[in-house]
Amino acid sequence: MKLFNLSLKLKGFPITEAQAFLKAIQNKQKLNLDDYIKSSKEAIVTHHLKHNPFYKNFAKHANPKDWNALPIMTKTDLQQPLNQRLSEGFSSKNIFVNKTSGSSGTPFIFAKDKFCHALIWANFMDRYNWFNLDLNHAKQARFYGIPLDKKGYYKERLKDTLSNRFRFSVFDLSDLAFEKNLKKFEHTAFDYLYGYTSAIVQFAKYLEQNNMVLKTVCPTLQACIVTSEMLFPEDKTLLEVQFGIPVINEYGAAELGLIAFQNQNNQWMVNTEDLFVEILDENNNVLPYGEAGRIVITSLYNKAHPFIRYDLGDLGTLSKTSTARQPILEKLTGRTSDVVKLPSGKKAAGLTFYYVTKTIIENDGQVKEFIIEQLKLDTFKISYTSTNALTEKHLNDIKKAISKYLEPNLIVTFERKPILKRSKSGKLKQFKSYLS
Repeated sequence: MKLFNLSLKLKGFPITEAQAFLKAIQNKQKLNLDDYIKSSKEAIVTHHLKHNPFYKNFAKHANPKDWNALPIMTKTDLQQPLNQRLSEGFSSKNIFVNKTSGSSGTPFIFAKDKFCHALIWANFMDRYNWFNLDLNHAKQARFYGIPLDKKGYYKERLKDTLSNRFRFSVFDLSDLAFEKNLKKFEHTAFDYLYGYTSAIVQFAKYLEQNNMVLKTVCPTLQACIVTSEMLFPEDKTLLEVQFGIPVINEYGAAELGLIAFQNQNNQWMVNTEDLFVEILDENNNVLPYGEAGRIVITSLYNKAHPFIRYDLGDLGTLSKTSTARQPILEKLTGRTSDVVKLPSGKKAAGLTFYYVTKTIIENDGQVKEFIIEQLKLDTFKISYTSTNALTEKHLNDIKKAISKYLEPNLIVTFERKPILKRSKSGKLKQFKSYLS
């Protein structure tokens, strides 16, 4: 029985029709990609200009044929009641409603029409098939957050059952919790792991400490898919060694669906079927391949709610080897809100700070996790969890590296904590600036 498909159908999402439509899109792209992209972009803009009062007012002078003149939409623009943003003919009866995680600091509620939501799932299923993972039959070990209120908790557990997955808590990453996790893997024929990068990395570190490879414990495992947080190269190597299976990098957003998915050649392939992805500079000009900029995305089939030239809040780069047919996401460099501003006027991606600190701290192997907060223009706080407190030499080495890679005379404080605070969803935000 195709339980996953059935669960979507029971909620009113036409997954069979969406899968057929996805195949039709892929065939159109093979015949004439340029025509497909041009006509799809024009069609969604025309639809919302005609049927969506919010977008009509937002893009007052828009011309569907003049793409680069269309206004850029931000999360702040969407922070108003949902019923004011819905297209004509859509209501709570024929839409999927959800909210963003708020990891950007700008949360909002959004909607998709039910066909659009089904198409997004069809796309995920298509990509998972690259690795012979069938969502209707593959058993998932899910490292993810879960609501702690009674109603939300049992609702998610029911969804897990219908979706053939078992959820491991990301709110308890202690050795005792991981020991219990391991017993579950011993007695369950899981096909793949899926979930937040930071939690899965911690599980791999536990296995490393105990000289264990997960594939030997659970021989049915075929792959590990990480999502929602950055995957650093050294962490990917750790996962591959300790799990003994391929590690796949997934990039998506709740409001848009799948943005990019790693293929078997380790290329992060951008979704061109139901999204149009642009990399823009500060002046909204399209950047050439190889240059980092703002990731701006258009949802080509969401007729209930406009996401047209929507600034996701992330920074990224398309590879120089990209083509219109095969755009490749080379790297994510963080969120636009995660920019380090320094007294000299210099700016750097928050991940610059993270990379520098990560290398030095983790060479010792005692530090489990850490986060960096910018409190003032010249003041940073590093909070960490570890087996033992960092020595004075460690602290000085970190300060020297920060001085070298960013600039001298910065104030850096350290605080060792028993546990790091995660968001309500269970994600670990690795850098945060408190500057306005």
